[in-house]
Amino acid sequence: MSQLDFSVVFDNLPYLWQGLRFSLLLTAVAFAAGMVLGTGLALLQHLEVPVGAQLARGYVALIRSIPLILVLFWFFFLVPLMLGALMNGGRPMPIGGVWTAFITFSLFEAAYYSEIIRVGLRSVSKGQYEAAQALSLSTYKTYRFVILPQVVRVTSPIILNQTIILFQDTSLVYVLSLTDLVGAASKLAQLNGRLVEMYLAVAAVYLVICCTASQLVAYLRRRTQLNQNR
Repeated sequence: MSQLDFSVVFDNLPYLWQGLRFSLLLTAVAFAAGMVLGTGLALLQHLEVPVGAQLARGYVALIRSIPLILVLFWFFFLVPLMLGALMNGGRPMPIGGVWTAFITFSLFEAAYYSEIIRVGLRSVSKGQYEAAQALSLSTYKTYRFVILPQVVRVTSPIILNQTIILFQDTSLVYVLSLTDLVGAASKLAQLNGRLVEMYLAVAAVYLVICCTASQLVAYLRRRTQLNQNR
């Protein structure tokens, strides 16, 4: 331990911060897009939309049974070939690592958020739907103003917990040679020969962020239980 030199970490904070910003941005975009797409998938199943419900179930089952890293590889290597065959005379159309990461993470997380929202929809009492019908609310307004706000409030701890997992999974973009927090630390470690210091610093950052978010999850769970007991 006496041989550890963390000065290399402090000297490269701007580069590490750049990697952390990318990780946080990827998390935020995948969360927002995943929630929107996931809510749509959940509603298709909940409302039993013909064909759409079956397609949504198949998509969720497929994505949830495949590792994220494999989906990243598929999208990065296969989609350019498919786009090239359709629109570029057979020549591959490169998408790039950044777009691959943002699109893949969004589509992947949509399946998980979909299941959370779907379970939340089933937890809403029938009286809420009946009250909305009594007020002559349309299906859109019923879900937009009555049902979905309750679902998000009830499932917020689980949603946040899934988002913590999402943040941790952003480290997988190293396979695309992108500079996230782990990627930045890895490049600096190889350059300076200070692997232990760099990876300890990264572990500390993940620990602080994830522990803080976990405390928020615990708070939301307590608050949700108090609201349900009233």
